[in-house]
Amino acid sequence: MNQKKDQWSSKIGFILSSAGAAIGLGAIWKFPYVTGMSGGGAFFLIFVIFTILIGLPLLISEFIIGRGSGKEAISAYKALAPNSLWAWVGKLGVLGCFLLLSFYSVVGGWIIIYSGLSIVGMVIKEGTNYPELFGQITSDPLITIGGLALFILINIIVISFGIQNGIEKANKYMMPILFIFFIILVIRSVTLDGALEGIQFFLYPDFSKITAESILYALGQSFFSLAVGFSCMVTYSSYLKKDVSIPASAFSVVWMNIFVSLLAGLAIFPVVFAFGLEPAGGPGLLFNVLPTVFSQIPFGEVFLCLFLILFLFATLTSSFSLLEIIVAAFTSKGNRSRKKTSLISGAIVFLAGIPAALSFGPLQKFHILGNNIFDATDYLVSNLMLPIGSFLIALFISYRMDQSLVKSEFMLSNSLSSSWYLSWRILMKWVIPIVIVLVFLSLVGVF
Repeated sequence: MNQKKDQWSSKIGFILSSAGAAIGLGAIWKFPYVTGMSGGGAFFLIFVIFTILIGLPLLISEFIIGRGSGKEAISAYKALAPNSLWAWVGKLGVLGCFLLLSFYSVVGGWIIIYSGLSIVGMVIKEGTNYPELFGQITSDPLITIGGLALFILINIIVISFGIQNGIEKANKYMMPILFIFFIILVIRSVTLDGALEGIQFFLYPDFSKITAESILYALGQSFFSLAVGFSCMVTYSSYLKKDVSIPASAFSVVWMNIFVSLLAGLAIFPVVFAFGLEPAGGPGLLFNVLPTVFSQIPFGEVFLCLFLILFLFATLTSSFSLLEIIVAAFTSKGNRSRKKTSLISGAIVFLAGIPAALSFGPLQKFHILGNNIFDATDYLVSNLMLPIGSFLIALFISYRMDQSLVKSEFMLSNSLSSSWYLSWRILMKWVIPIVIVLVFLSLVGVF
């Protein structure tokens, strides 16, 4: 099968872009507050186990499907399983990315707003109540919709430039700088008075706090933080050259993701406990904690501004993958302009994101099964659609895809022995589908 003409220029470009797709809101924004809501250390341990034993094999699978077909999500399944219903796995992925991007962009808008306020010195001020400030910002419809529009506009511009000149170039600059500032934040956080309690909360596993729902959250978080389950990585790897090892690239992405999740926990929870904040603080946790940390540092407003901009970079690198899978699906036949398709797709995502943006303001009383629109969309995508998509991908690569092609892609350009391939096959064929089913059955109370 022919590869797309537009490809990653290098292995490091692909790894940084794939890591950028994974390391964004999943690891930095969502991981701390989901961990806080789910018991701390025990949740983190389960998350790491799921990421290595389930997320990593699934990431390898999506890479194999993408490069093995040389096509974006929907076309990949059509090419590998012609005249079948398997193309619906790709369609589910495109729909999931659309829904995910619609509420993800709301948070991206919050970050833009906070960045702008920080630049003019309006965040860190004497006597500021940070939870109250967050509530004022997120409840204002003009501010939140404006932030949403700006965030999506940036995505449209980058995606319209393509793989090498858009996504890859942006990630090569954004990701390394983010790591440096994250480490600075962690150092300051763990040296605060009272930080030890937060470190213990995050790293000491208390399994009495684990429930079936928190296990499902850990499973969903492992999918969310690695961007697997919606075939985003199928699209990304369809641009991958044949001289790159798929398992090695996947290992790099996974370990970078776990490391950033560790940094996120060490940056957030020591501050939460040092200043008496609530660890189960929900989506606003990060926006309440960051100003608190930087207010304790000389030139804190400057550092806060820099970190928010870098946090915005990480958020954008993830959102690029979500918009790319949508745009790639509509430009795969080469009869549509990438720039025009990026603009139209972005505009539709913007309209779909407005209800989520108003969830903390005019629509805060509108609930779906007890959750506002923002939280309900998050739950649907992260805890239902992602596991279902991952389950279907596991079945596809284990039972439907040509196994000679699967093994060829797995073994290409690496020195791994066949035993590694066999272990991966066992996980994909038996362990992962069974674990996903058991977690769902436990959640609905079957046992």
